[in-house]
Amino acid sequence: MRSFTFTIPGQPKGKMRPKVTMQGGFAHAYTPKETTSYENYVRVMYQICKNKMFLDGAIRADIVAFFPIPKSTSKKNKALMLAGEIKYTKKVDCDNLAKIVLDSLNGIAYKDDAQVYELSVKKLYAEEPKVVVTLTEVGD
Repeated sequence: MRSFTFTIPGQPKGKMRPKVTMQGGFAHAYTPKETTSYENYVRVMYQICKNKMFLDGAIRADIVAFFPIPKSTSKKNKALMLAGEIKYTKKVDCDNLAKIVLDSLNGIAYKDDAQVYELSVKKLYAEEPKVVVTLTEVGD
């Protein structure tokens, strides 16, 4: 089994829905700038990862998103958040978080995200926001 882990520093983002505009009487769909920017950022973080590799077989993906604790949080609740006793249940949705990360890695970490047969996504509170991605090749 081959595996590697890399970190995407900063506020976790989710994949946004395509936007639609009318041009010359025709509908034109495009990807929002925020999504494109974050996908490019994920690619760069993968490319500077020292232990990266291209995976060929079936893949298990583990994505852990760490969200900042609100500044107004009491010390007691902050401790509970850091201990995982208070769960992060706000936006970004787990499915949109996984989608933006996995789509970003198409063609550079694996041929296609269809290779991902098992997926785990967690949202936690932390002092520093980031996303930690572990990809494990488990065979065919």
